[in-house]
Amino acid sequence: MSNSEEEEIARDYICFGNPDVTIVIVDATCLERNLNLVFQVLEITPNVVVCVNLLDEAEKKGIDINLKKLSLYLGVPVVGTIARKSKTLNNLMNEVYNICINKPNITPKTITYNPIIEDCIRMLDCKLQNILPSSYSYISRWIALKLLDGNKKILEAIQNYLQISITENEQIISELENVTEILEKNDIDESNFRDKIVSRILFTSEDIYDDVCHLKDNNYSLRDRKIDKILTSKKWGIPIMLLFLGFIFWLTITGANYPSQVLSSFFGYIQEKLYVLFNALHAPSWLSGVLIDGMYQTLSWVVAVMLPPMAIFFPLFTLLEDLGVLPRISFNLDNYFRKACSSGKQALTMCMGFGCNAAGVVGSRIIDSPREKL
Repeated sequence: MSNSEEEEIARDYICFGNPDVTIVIVDATCLERNLNLVFQVLEITPNVVVCVNLLDEAEKKGIDINLKKLSLYLGVPVVGTIARKSKTLNNLMNEVYNICINKPNITPKTITYNPIIEDCIRMLDCKLQNILPSSYSYISRWIALKLLDGNKKILEAIQNYLQISITENEQIISELENVTEILEKNDIDESNFRDKIVSRILFTSEDIYDDVCHLKDNNYSLRDRKIDKILTSKKWGIPIMLLFLGFIFWLTITGANYPSQVLSSFFGYIQEKLYVLFNALHAPSWLSGVLIDGMYQTLSWVVAVMLPPMAIFFPLFTLLEDLGVLPRISFNLDNYFRKACSSGKQALTMCMGFGCNAAGVVGSRIIDSPREKL
């Protein structure tokens, strides 16, 4: 269920780009939430390897994950990794190599929805199988699901990548009208269809998580929950966010003045010595002008002015990321950025722009077209 342009691009490539294998990286410390993404990917491609990363962090929190049982639930290979240990990364690449070269028969386990919804999906699926190329037969169920969801983006993607216009196929349109009537008779329409789909994915993820994960301390996340209540509250969330960012900006601007002055004095001293050296060598004035007044002075000014604030701003910004403050800021601002057809995540890249314009411009891409309810 893509919510941004980059997510739509990734979705379309997985669906229509015929990738040899798709690696879904999930966080071992919050596996239940990440399984939502896993099941959505399994609906659009069978060649999936699930990488459960940050096993070391999960161990610190007393979380033990049964990877073999998780693999049985998902129907695809599951590999645990710790980024600092090359052995675990080699295991992941070996699994990817096995799928790409040996091409084993993988049968992912997909979500089973409401019986009425499942019947409607099957009815549409049968019609779609007749018009889709055999190489794309796997995604016919997913396309049926998106048609029931009223997702027009999928129709555009099919038209662009497969050169098939579903809206001009009378059998598909007739069957879609038929199943829509069936859903409406059972009090399922566009207003609650997506909720039923998402809730089923979440309930399934919760059941799997409860079975494959063993917690040594069930209250391991109690501290995080308390922090969430403060940092994401309507009353304190925004003021605390402004306080954090204001402190970082003040510290960056004020603190950078001192190392900038030291660097400027140091480079100035070196520049004087270079003048003495060039005079001793009887170098022509144009050469000293190019090398000292031009190249050296420009480079030294840039380093003296830009290096100190960047050396202060970005480490502090990274520290807030590690402490979990930035994701909560993104959550707080998501509603405001949605009104500009964007997402709260882009608030972070805008803040990065204060440290370096290049990072802000590259990271902040405002979506031109309005968001569509997916």
